[in-house]
Amino acid sequence: MTPPSPTGFSDAPRALRLVLADDERMVRTALRVILEAEPDLTVVGEAADGAEAVTVVRERQPDVVLMDVRMPGIDGIRATERIVGAPGTPPRVLVVTTFENDAFVYEALRAGASGFLLKRTDADTLVQAVRLVARGDTLLFPAAVRALAGAHGRAAPAAPPWVARLTGREGDVLRLMARGLTNAEIAARMEVGAATVKTHVAGVLAKTGARDRTQAVIAAYEAGFVRSS
Repeated sequence: MTPPSPTGFSDAPRALRLVLADDERMVRTALRVILEAEPDLTVVGEAADGAEAVTVVRERQPDVVLMDVRMPGIDGIRATERIVGAPGTPPRVLVVTTFENDAFVYEALRAGASGFLLKRTDADTLVQAVRLVARGDTLLFPAAVRALAGAHGRAAPAAPPWVARLTGREGDVLRLMARGLTNAEIAARMEVGAATVKTHVAGVLAKTGARDRTQAVIAAYEAGFVRSS
C-alpha cells in the first residue's frame, strides 16, 4: 500500500473511472474482470443499452466509456453523440466491437468516439488502449479506417474551405495523423520538436473544426484530402 503523504493524503494517482456499455452481461463481466485487475482502473458503472449508458455516465462521471455500438433502443452511436455533446468535460468513448468493417463503427467515430477495439482483443491491448484514450490520444488503425471510409464514408462533393486554409506543414501532419502516428512519431518523421507538432495539430483541429484527432482524420477522408484506397 502506498504510504500517506505528510499532508495525510496518498500520493498515488487517482484510478481511471470507467463505464461499460454492452447489452451482453457476459461481455461486461469479462471486461470488468480484465480492467479491475489493474490498480489504476476501476469500473464505476455498467449499462445494457444506449439510454442507460447516457444516464450512468451523467451520474458516475467516468473518464472513459467502453461502448458497444449495436445495442437495443438507443444504439451506441446515438449514445456517443449525447455523451460527447454534453456540457462540461465529457468522457472519452472507446468503441468495442465485433466487426472492424461495421458501418456502425465508422458512424461512432464520426459521432465523437476516440477510437475502437475488437472484442477479440487481448487483455493487455485492451488495458493499454483505455489508458491511451484516457490521456487524450486516439486509437485508430489506419488500414481499418481507410476501409471504413471507403465503404461507409460520406465524401464531400467538393473540397471544403478548410483544405485551402491548411499550411503545408499542417497538411503533412494531418496525413501522418491519418496513418495513426502519435505526436512523438510525427516529430521524429518530420525532424521537428514535439512542441512544433503540437502547434500544427492545434492548427489542424481549429481549421477543420474537429474536436479531436479522430474527427480531423475522418474529415480528411471525407474531404478527399486523404484517400481511402
